[in-house]
Amino acid sequence: MKKIVLLLVVVLVVAAVGGYFYYKRTPEITYKTAKIERGMIVSTVAATGNLSAVTTVQVGTQVSGTIQKLYVDYNSRVKKGQAIAEIDPSLFNASVEQAQGNALSAEANLQKAKVARADAERTLKRNKQLLTDGIISQSDYDVTETALQSAQSSVKAAEGSLAQTRGSLMQSKTNLRYSVIRSPVDGVVISRAIDVGQTVAASFSTPTLFTIAQDLTKMQIEVSVDEADISRIVLDQKATFTVDSYPEQTFRGKVIQVRSAPVITQNVVTYVVVVSVDNTELKLKPGMTANVSIEVAKKEDALKLPPAALRFKPKVKPEDAKAKGERNSAAGQRPAGSPGGAKTSGRKGAGGQQVYILKEGKPAPVAIKTGIANNSAIELLESTLKEGDEVIVEQSGGDSKKKSGGMGGSPMGPRF
Repeated sequence: MKKIVLLLVVVLVVAAVGGYFYYKRTPEITYKTAKIERGMIVSTVAATGNLSAVTTVQVGTQVSGTIQKLYVDYNSRVKKGQAIAEIDPSLFNASVEQAQGNALSAEANLQKAKVARADAERTLKRNKQLLTDGIISQSDYDVTETALQSAQSSVKAAEGSLAQTRGSLMQSKTNLRYSVIRSPVDGVVISRAIDVGQTVAASFSTPTLFTIAQDLTKMQIEVSVDEADISRIVLDQKATFTVDSYPEQTFRGKVIQVRSAPVITQNVVTYVVVVSVDNTELKLKPGMTANVSIEVAKKEDALKLPPAALRFKPKVKPEDAKAKGERNSAAGQRPAGSPGGAKTSGRKGAGGQQVYILKEGKPAPVAIKTGIANNSAIELLESTLKEGDEVIVEQSGGDSKKKSGGMGGSPMGPRF
């Protein structure tokens, strides 16, 4: 029995020692690679904006009053000149009647003044003959001449008063006509801000009663593009976008305007780019948020490099790093990373960017030059690599149980 217990103890001790050394050992390094392929690369600039009608008219009122009638509602189609609302015309009708009365009175005063002028002309003509015959004195003749001049002035004053009353009458009729609010364009009512019984006041700023979209089959998106990307946006570039209402459908558009006025929000500078959209099916509605991608560059037959390959940076085993440090010390050099020492690894070599390939089981750097890029691929412009070659994108093992590569390396370098 004691032999069995002793044997079990020995077995447990051996297992514990073996397990300890097994888990303490450094994992072997393995690499994940990806092939360089040939295909199409499309570089885009992403931005967000809102859909709106190309022409949107805000309809207001030029007179104040109480809304008496409404002839249209949301989504109503209207024609140019069609009545869409009416303000209570009672006060305007009364004003027209009063102005007409004033005009009639002014016309009567004018006729009266003309009669007085005609009488003064006859009197002056008669007194002129009497003055020639010596029947009246010069002073009597002067009095009649003065009376004629006064009568002529009265006629002009009456004519002026009549013109004023006619202008007042015209204004009253115009206000009466404005009490009926009409559509200025053909379109669709997309907003209504009034109800029957509501009082509207037209003062220095005209209140908006309706918003009418002239043509919803042609729409546009005003997107904000960052100042770092605006130099790549030109007219007639193709654009695609999605909206939350149709997440699985991609809509198409075209850049029709690049505005030069900057928009500064919290020290962030953006520029407005207008994208035209064909909305023949009327699926899109004003105000929808659009996630837009503007195509700024396209290559049909390019070598495609995985973006992870540019972010990859190899890691070495602790014993390899220690041996490398000892060699540097023996050669009279400081270890890499110590003050004053030269870096032994980095994202860029003397020729610029670089990626790594497997050479005799170990990563070897290869200098490259890249072109346009998107989220899934980067164009390989100049390199000794060719289609079908494999580049390292990820590393497992070494000095860490975690995988390295991908985002574990340094940034990609230049902006694409």
